[in-house]
Amino acid sequence: MSEALTGLRVQPPAAEAATTRPETPAPEAVTRDAVTDRPDAVTGRPEAPAPEAVTGRPGTALGPSAPDAGHRRPAARKARRLGPGRGVPFGRLLGPALLIAVWWAASAAGFLDPRILSGPGTVIATAGDLVADGRLQGNVLISLQRAGLGLLFGVLAGVAAAVLAGLSRTGEYLVDGPLQIKRAIPSLAMLPLLILWLGIGEQMKVTVIALGVAVNMYINTYASLTGIDSRHVELAEVLGLSRWRFLRKVVLPGSLPGFFVGLRLGVTSAWLGLIVVEQINATSGIGYMMFQAQQYAQSDVIIVGLVAYGIFGFSSDALVRAIERRALSWRRTLAG
Repeated sequence: MSEALTGLRVQPPAAEAATTRPETPAPEAVTRDAVTDRPDAVTGRPEAPAPEAVTGRPGTALGPSAPDAGHRRPAARKARRLGPGRGVPFGRLLGPALLIAVWWAASAAGFLDPRILSGPGTVIATAGDLVADGRLQGNVLISLQRAGLGLLFGVLAGVAAAVLAGLSRTGEYLVDGPLQIKRAIPSLAMLPLLILWLGIGEQMKVTVIALGVAVNMYINTYASLTGIDSRHVELAEVLGLSRWRFLRKVVLPGSLPGFFVGLRLGVTSAWLGLIVVEQINATSGIGYMMFQAQQYAQSDVIIVGLVAYGIFGFSSDALVRAIERRALSWRRTLAG
């Protein structure tokens, strides 16, 4: 047996078995998809993990691993609204409508004495009678004419004085002082002197209204003019703007906000002055109609006049607001 074993020779392993190297793939086997999907298959180096897998935050290279896809972060809290919110069309009519409803309910329940304050039904019936005989229309037209003339002259005078005082030091020294003194003196306090100068005709009535409007226009427009940023003026000087272009490009946009504030106050002042002057030896107008109703204790006619004044004031203020919104559409304010 030993001889048989010695006769056997151990055969050396083949070269292929001795070297166990991995077979290199043919170049055709390496495609674009393989390179894109498995870069380590070509380079022999493991692919670097994405920053999100290392940190859990996009774009960083430090930190713990990202949470699983199933665990989402809590949603951010919704920003709390601090402004007044969106406007509602004709929302300003809600307050007057509520006031009329309370008045109507109190009158129907018997809480109001008809001799002192007539109910809405009686007032509407009286207004119909005044319209039927033409008294209301005639007095309304005369009152509108007086208020319109006073408003026109007051706006022109106030704006002219504000421009003169706001764009010139000499004008400021000459104009601002007297108008600030007039501001401290109510227009109604000047009635005795104006009656002495102008009499009791239409000139005095329109002048009283115009004085009240002019002061409001001047104060607000002048404040807006002097509040223009001086850097805008310096820029206009560097650009070499002419006086006309400076007024159109810098002064006008800068003064419009104050102008519209003064116009709203001026409209209100016009109606207030109209109420007073129409009760001073007048022969027509809403105030005259109310004064005559007072002599005969006709509370329903007085309330018709008050309602007419209120409608005119509310409508004119709404008109100025609409013009202001259109003219200052470049501003974003809480007013909407």
